[in-house]
Amino acid sequence: MIDLRFLRENPEAVRASQRARGEDPSLVDTLLEADAARRAAVATADNLRAEQKALGKKVGKASPDERTELLKLGQELSAKVKEAEAAENAADAEMVAAQRALSNVVQEGAPAGGEDDYIVLEHVGAPREFDFEPKDHLDLGESLGLIDMERGAKVSGSRFYFLTGYGALLQLGLLQLAAQKATANGFTMMIPPVLVRPEVMQGTGFLGQHAAEVYHLEEDDLYLVGTSEVPLAGYHSGEILDLGAGAKRYAGWSSCFRREAGSYGKDTRGIIRVHQFDKVEMFVYTTPDQADAEHRRLLAWEQEMLAAIEVPYRVIDVAAGDLGSSAARKFDCEAWVPTQQTYRELTSTSNCTTFQARRLNVRYRDEKGKPQIAATLNGTLATTRWIVALLENHQQADGSVRVPAALVPFVGVDVLKPR
Repeated sequence: MIDLRFLRENPEAVRASQRARGEDPSLVDTLLEADAARRAAVATADNLRAEQKALGKKVGKASPDERTELLKLGQELSAKVKEAEAAENAADAEMVAAQRALSNVVQEGAPAGGEDDYIVLEHVGAPREFDFEPKDHLDLGESLGLIDMERGAKVSGSRFYFLTGYGALLQLGLLQLAAQKATANGFTMMIPPVLVRPEVMQGTGFLGQHAAEVYHLEEDDLYLVGTSEVPLAGYHSGEILDLGAGAKRYAGWSSCFRREAGSYGKDTRGIIRVHQFDKVEMFVYTTPDQADAEHRRLLAWEQEMLAAIEVPYRVIDVAAGDLGSSAARKFDCEAWVPTQQTYRELTSTSNCTTFQARRLNVRYRDEKGKPQIAATLNGTLATTRWIVALLENHQQADGSVRVPAALVPFVGVDVLKPR
C-alpha cells in the first residue's frame, strides 16, 4: 500500500504515476475521499468515547436523583458510541480497499508506457555468429537427453516437463552456483514453504492484477507461490527488525508455480513459459533511504551470475506499464536467444519501496528508536529458463553443447554430447 501521508501531500504525483502505468488516476481521488471519511469517522467516535468517559465520572459523583438521569443519558450515549464505532469500522474498511486498489508510486526516471517502451541501459557481450544452422533449446534438449516434454505432458499436462540426466544436473548446478554466490555476498540461504496463506499472497501484491496467474487450493485456502519472494516477504510480517547493522538479505531456493493465464499461443515450445520451475530469488529488507543503492547491488549480483554462464545479454529499465503493482522500479537482464533472434528475460530485480512492508506491517527502528516502515526488494539469481540461453548459445556444430567452466564442477562434464 502507498503511504497515505505522501498521498495527501503529493496527490498529483500519484495521479501521474497511475497515468504512467496506464491505470486509472481517479483512484487517487477515491482514496483521498475515503481517507477523509475515515478520519472524520475516527474523530466522531473518539469524541463520543471521550464524552462517554466524562459522563461515567459524573455518575460516580452524582446524587441518587441525578444518577438516574445520567444513567439514562449514558445508555443513549452508549448507543451512539456503538453506532459511531460501526461507522468507523466501515470507513476504515472502505479506505483500506481504496488503498489496496492503488499500485506503488513509480520511481522518478522510470520510463512511461507499456511492455515495449523499456529503455536499454547496457549490452554485455555480442550475439554469436554461427557457421552452421543453430538448433533451438528443445531440439538440443531432446537430442542430448536433457528435456522430456512428451512425458511431462503425459503425466501432468501441457507446459510441464521432465529434466533428465544432465538436464537435471544442469539446473541443480545453476541453482547451486547461485546459492554459493548469494552466500558469499552475505545472503542467508532459505528453503521456504511453497504454500502460503491469503494474507501473505495479498500482502506482496500478487492477488491484484496477477491473481489469474496464481494457483489456489480452495479446500485449504492456501496459494502456491510463483516466486519465493512471497514467503520471504511474509517471513518478517508483523515484526520490528533491527537494521542497525545494515540490510537483511535472504536467498530463497524453491519450486515456483504459475498458471500462465492468458498466454496461450505464446512461447508454448520448450521450457520458456511453463507452469512449474525452480528458482533462487534474492529478497532484501532495508531502510527506504538505502533502497535505491541496494537495487543497484542486486542488479550487479545478477550480472555476476550471467557472466558465469557466458551468454550475451542486455539490461533494460522496465516501463511503468509493465511493472508489477508492488514495484516502483524494475531492471531486467535479457539473454540473447539465437534461434529467436531476440533477447528474452532471465532475471528481474524490483525495488518495492515500502509498498509490501506496509501491507505486511514490517518495520524497523530509526535513530530515535521510533518504528518506521521498511523497504523491500527482490531479484532473480538463477532459474530453469536459463537453460534455454545456455543450450542455444553454447551449442556446437556436431550437436553437442559446451558447459560453461563455472558449471563443470556441478555437472561433471565439460561437454554435453548427443546420445
